Amino acid sequence: MMAAATAAQRGKKVLVLERNEKPGKKLFISGKGRCNITNDADIKTFQDHIPRNPKFLYSAFHALSNKELMDFFEKRGVPLKVERGGRVFPASDKSSDIIKVFVQEMKEHDVEIRFNERAREIIVKQNRIEGVRTFQGNEYSCDKLILATGGLSYPMTGSTGDGFDMARKLGHHVTDMEPSLVPIEIKEKWVKDLQGLSLKNVSLAILHQEKKVYEDMGEMLFAHFGVSGPLVLTLSSYIKDYLKQKKETLLSLDLKPALSSDVLDKRIQRDFALYSKRELKNAFFDLLPRRMIPVIVSLSGMDGDKYVHQITKEERKNLITILKNCRMTVKGLRPIDEAIVTSGGVSTKEINPSTMESKLVKGLYFAGEIIDIEGLTGGYNLQIAFSTGFLAGKSV
Repeated sequence: MMAAATAAQRGKKVLVLERNEKPGKKLFISGKGRCNITNDADIKTFQDHIPRNPKFLYSAFHALSNKELMDFFEKRGVPLKVERGGRVFPASDKSSDIIKVFVQEMKEHDVEIRFNERAREIIVKQNRIEGVRTFQGNEYSCDKLILATGGLSYPMTGSTGDGFDMARKLGHHVTDMEPSLVPIEIKEKWVKDLQGLSLKNVSLAILHQEKKVYEDMGEMLFAHFGVSGPLVLTLSSYIKDYLKQKKETLLSLDLKPALSSDVLDKRIQRDFALYSKRELKNAFFDLLPRRMIPVIVSLSGMDGDKYVHQITKEERKNLITILKNCRMTVKGLRPIDEAIVTSGGVSTKEINPSTMESKLVKGLYFAGEIIDIEGLTGGYNLQIAFSTGFLAGKSV
């Protein structure tokens, strides 16, 4: 939609082939329906949150920065707000407000949209774009074509990999498809007992062969299969390369990252003094969520029925170790259709970063998740989509 509106503003005659019955289906569900359109971070922070091919995006971000994107929506009557971690949302918390802006933009600039029209094959002659055929049996002539078909995540929105197939047939290399920003499956059975429990302000680290390779803080959620939530989704972008090595990979959860082991020990001693006549399982209500207590007591190897005043110094140290380094064995990542974004796509080596045009086929352009780029959670992926779409629309 950004590509179409931008091209039409320049006087181009634009036709959008939309395989769904309405526009912006994936945008509608993004950010749990609230649409985290971008992040308020500076450009360096932006680059740091794009683990895959960040340099490719220099021109796209220069063409349409996050500040310019925010200005774009606010000038069109959508007030925005900035939340935790710089995440930017429409003030209404409605993704439909963002979609309405694009629909209006396209309408104002005479963009034609064909709904329920699914592209099947790109027509190329003498290495130049000539048109496109659809599954509905129609053929459309054009000299410029933008592939903005998304990845493989959320297939019910239409992201089923059609663009990858079309790009391959034209000679483009498509890197391996993998889930990214996806929940992580855990081997330990106790995780299932905590299903639905959300933890805030915790630290989670990836341990590969006992070496800490990545760590971040935030919010996570326990599920029947393992762990999810914003913090876990971020870690999934980094963990997949270690999982390929077929060697044991662990997650280390620090439940009290703001406290050193010594400070935490003093805190526990204060609680124990206060609740000295209680059983251990009833002495942590000030420190941990209620559902977490039996799990932590069990992992520390202590008897929950033991009275607090009977706990030894050694047992207390074991408890602190679990609180600061609660380990979970990674079984794998959830399937790609549960991922927020697809890792992999059309090789950036075959796309001109200054225009988004194919280096192999004249008149073919790419925008969004179909390109081999990947951002972390927090609005970075939608900014990538909007910026590459804007640059493609500006270049056709």
